[in-house]
Amino acid sequence: MGVVEEAHNAKILGSGQQVIVLAHGFGTDQSVWKHLVPHLVDEYTVILYDNMGAGTTNPDYFDFNRYSTLEGFAYDLLAILEELHVESCIFVGHSVSGMVGVIASVSRPDLFSKIVMLSASPRYLNDVDYYGGFEQEDLDQLFEAMQNNYKAWCSGFAPLAVGGDMDSVAVQEFSRTLFNMRPDIALSVAQTIFHSDMRAILHMVTVPCHILQSMKDLAVPVVASEHLHQNLGGESIVEVMSSDGHLPQLSSPDIVIPVLLKHIRYNIAA
Repeated sequence: MGVVEEAHNAKILGSGQQVIVLAHGFGTDQSVWKHLVPHLVDEYTVILYDNMGAGTTNPDYFDFNRYSTLEGFAYDLLAILEELHVESCIFVGHSVSGMVGVIASVSRPDLFSKIVMLSASPRYLNDVDYYGGFEQEDLDQLFEAMQNNYKAWCSGFAPLAVGGDMDSVAVQEFSRTLFNMRPDIALSVAQTIFHSDMRAILHMVTVPCHILQSMKDLAVPVVASEHLHQNLGGESIVEVMSSDGHLPQLSSPDIVIPVLLKHIRYNIAA
């Protein structure tokens, strides 16, 4: 096993000709894809990995400077693909990883046949003529709460992010993976994500993008998906699902898994 592969807990499942890479978002790890993976392994080669900073990775490998921008995560993705000798893949990115895939595709479009984004946003802060869903004051309060008592913040944030029932298995699962992160790393990653602004590079993306999101998502308003659709340089399509929350593949698999499979299997109609 290669150095990069080991550091990111990369797993390769199935043996199909076409490669699918599954990348998770903030506060989770590759287990967030557990409802999707069984549907893919008979047809595809599936690569799963953990983002640096996830509770399942070695915190000593987390370089605060490298991961102060999303580019650091994109370089990791490219390094994983190189080490595993992937020449082309369907990339499925949840939350921040949707944008990580976009950044990686700008420098190496040949590596991506399509990008499927789930709950992704180009910018979380509101701006002139742009609605991201958050004001700076909201983010300052969020970061302060994370610093003051990380465990209490996790308990409060998990049900808000997941949506639906506070005692659901999905809320418990997200609370677990969120709390597994080292608090100072979690704060750093959250600041990188919430302060990111990828709008300027969207026109440089040439890879086809499938943009999927919940009807109701605390972190990503539907207009953010529409902004992606209108501004991406290549072909794109949006599907807003009747699911609730930022982790619908975990909380509403019955709705979300069939939609994900459809967008993985079928290309955008000409």
